[in-house]
Amino acid sequence: MARLSVNVNKIALVRNTRSIGIPDVIQAARVCLDSGAHGITVHPRPDARHIRNDDVILLSDLIRNEFPQAELNVEGNPFLGSYLDMVLDLCPHQCTLVPDSPTQSTSDHGWNPKEGLKNLSSIISRLQSKKIRVSLFMDPDPEAIASLSEYGVDRVELYTESYASSYKTSQRQEVIQKYKEAAESASCAKLGINAGHDLNLENLSFFLAEIPNILEVSIGHSFTANAIFMGLSQATKSYLECVNLQ
Repeated sequence: MARLSVNVNKIALVRNTRSIGIPDVIQAARVCLDSGAHGITVHPRPDARHIRNDDVILLSDLIRNEFPQAELNVEGNPFLGSYLDMVLDLCPHQCTLVPDSPTQSTSDHGWNPKEGLKNLSSIISRLQSKKIRVSLFMDPDPEAIASLSEYGVDRVELYTESYASSYKTSQRQEVIQKYKEAAESASCAKLGINAGHDLNLENLSFFLAEIPNILEVSIGHSFTANAIFMGLSQATKSYLECVNLQ
């Protein structure tokens, strides 16, 4: 069964539009974890437009002290800002390394091994020396994923936007086949498989049924949109129902 990690970035984004500290990101994470979520995901960026470094510290404390069975996944570009120093200091359960630029509104592509990942090798080793699991954000490209074994990475996170975009179209089967091949490539390279981006209550179950070896899904934007109407607790339970169908 895949684990559900709730991304609370968008909750922080709403909070940051005012200076009064609401909605409380830590309380939101607590509600999700109380409702059964397996973990919390955050993606701090250099401009601190949503999650801030002090949020990550508080979330780390929350999980360590109140929810030791849960995991904290901290996404980010290790070449930007203070991300690398922060995670090396906090030692979250997992770091998902993402090749986003400061100007991107959201992550929109994975790492490209053809452009060289040698600069990542030492970073991966430093993170793993702190017993941090390392995942690389990747497009569903079997050849690119197969090449990751030489870097010693633990997992890949499949970027699922193209799947989500195709879900209601005639291209769905063709696209999901690409993800199946990417997942098979990851398994052959002995890499764990995560997935995330635009997964939602409508398309999640089919994705997990087609690719049953997914270990973790991280969901934020759609989760937050659902929570506006049904509340954080019910949104968490609804996504867990999708995960538990597998």
